[in-house]
Amino acid sequence: MTSFPTAVLDTAARNVADLLAYAIEYTPAQAALVVYDCRSELNAALTQAYRRALPDATFLDFDSTGPEQVLAAFERLGPGGLTVLIQTTSFRLNDYRIRMELFKRGLKVIEHMHLSRMPGEQGLVYIDALAYDPAYFRGVGHALKARLDAAGGGVVDSGAGNTLVFASPFEEAKLNIGDYSAMKNVGGLFPIGEVFTEARDLEAVNGRVRVFVFGDTSFRVNRPATPITMIVEKGRVTGAENSTPEFDAMLEIIRAHEGEVWVRELGFGMNRAFSFTRTVDDIGTYERMCGVHLSLGAKHGQYQKPQFKRKDARYHVDVFAVTEGVYLDDERIYADGAWTVASAASQGGTG
Repeated sequence: MTSFPTAVLDTAARNVADLLAYAIEYTPAQAALVVYDCRSELNAALTQAYRRALPDATFLDFDSTGPEQVLAAFERLGPGGLTVLIQTTSFRLNDYRIRMELFKRGLKVIEHMHLSRMPGEQGLVYIDALAYDPAYFRGVGHALKARLDAAGGGVVDSGAGNTLVFASPFEEAKLNIGDYSAMKNVGGLFPIGEVFTEARDLEAVNGRVRVFVFGDTSFRVNRPATPITMIVEKGRVTGAENSTPEFDAMLEIIRAHEGEVWVRELGFGMNRAFSFTRTVDDIGTYERMCGVHLSLGAKHGQYQKPQFKRKDARYHVDVFAVTEGVYLDDERIYADGAWTVASAASQGGTG
């Protein structure tokens, strides 16, 4: 059972129903399977929401069903069916990579994971983050991608005289905006809301950027009392002012295995439920925050660069930039906590 107020449960049910209808484009004619566990309050709230949105679906409690029965249930779903995974941590089925295997079967997938990292009031933030506004996510998302794909370079203004300069065109931007019309697979990890890329020439990234949150070694949000000013030279982190022992330890772990700390991903988060002030503890969820994040470390599964061998690239650590503005060429595309492209729908970032 969940102790969330009725109004919150109603919001969760409405948000889930909108995700199903507008992002996943699910119809009652499609078979649906929901696999859940009962180990957290947020799990219970989401499971209840999906019971209301999918009254004809099959529901399996992972802890009382067993891996063999779960796998058998996956087998019974035909292509075009829907699987929802609601996980306190993440389900383990031997070496079975659940989402990837389900995609191979032609299934639509909605995955919620690490919900135990968002206790209490954070669950309300997570539920808000599931809201799906097609005009905003698709309109602004495609506009950001178009700007990135055409840009010769960009700047992240981190305030107090700190700027990070990308003196290079960008790789083709990738979308996570709930529009799967041009994609092989439908669904993924939720909440959603991100457009990301990286510089084609990683060594053309130079400057200073203030980091207000970073992912620690337990994949949780670490927020230093004062933002850390990260110094970047030729695409590598060469210094950190106002650093903390935890941030220094993270950099040292990367250096110990990779030799140096590269800056790779440039991510434009779009989810307005998350902001500079409105956070959750799970770093993978907070990555959708309406603002800018970067990745540290050589690992990036979406973009291959000749200087990195996949077997040697081990780390991809998200860090979040204090962002006064973002510029692509001479166009300002972010101001006052919101993306300013496409339409008025882009306005109104939270916080």
